[in-house]
Amino acid sequence: MSGPTDAALAIAPGEALAPDGLVDIVDRVALARLYGEPLFALPNDLYIPPDALEVFLEAFEGPLDLLLYLIRKQNFNILDIPMLSVTRQYLRYVDEIRSRNLELAAEYLLMAAMLIEIKSRMLLPPKKSADALEAEDPRAELVRRLLEYEQIKLSAARLGQLPQHGRDFLKAQVHIEQSLQPRFPDLVPGELQQAWQDILKRATLIQHHRITREELSVREYMSQILKSLQGKRFVPFEDLFQPARGSTVLVVTFIALLELAKETLIEITQAEAFAPIYVRLAYTPL
Repeated sequence: MSGPTDAALAIAPGEALAPDGLVDIVDRVALARLYGEPLFALPNDLYIPPDALEVFLEAFEGPLDLLLYLIRKQNFNILDIPMLSVTRQYLRYVDEIRSRNLELAAEYLLMAAMLIEIKSRMLLPPKKSADALEAEDPRAELVRRLLEYEQIKLSAARLGQLPQHGRDFLKAQVHIEQSLQPRFPDLVPGELQQAWQDILKRATLIQHHRITREELSVREYMSQILKSLQGKRFVPFEDLFQPARGSTVLVVTFIALLELAKETLIEITQAEAFAPIYVRLAYTPL
């Protein structure tokens, strides 16, 4: 309750006003207190405007919120809403807000019209479709919207319970002063020696390899094979190779053997499977 004096007045029980406007003070109890000072008489110019005392109804976030509140408060089955009872309670609330906030009531009036339409459709006999299926319940669309709204509302409530920065906790900020000139730790001679040894170990792991190109002639090795076969009846296949000279020489020697066999200058024979292989000249030298 408010007035031009911005004072909250209260009369103690059992007290009555005197003809001069004063009250009978019992045990020096003041009629009221104004800014901490006792007040023993009502001001003559006290005026209470009509809207000083206003009853605020429960705040809702929209027509669906109000409708869901009416249904859940009375434990109605949301899939079978009693439209008559819910519509009456809804219209009673709309009448309260129409007298105070017409702009706010406009949105609620739209939902009220929808409720009345649903109730009127329920009073009419249901229309059967051409395929003899049962007609849809007029409340189906409203029930779907209410269930979706309730799900979103519950999800928003769960999100609101999560810790939020600025509401439930604050970030700790610590300022550490640092000197402009950094101070490095003292060096121990043993650590310097260990660092030098690590460098030497890494140096030993680095090795240099020089790759040289060796020119080999197949014709030259063909001549060497022919010379080694002269005067001999049979020579074992593995005796013609020199493994100590490397894989390159072995490859060239094998190619030379294939060239000699292609030119029918030598014969490569084997008595049976898995038997030793022999090489001999294909002609008798003079």
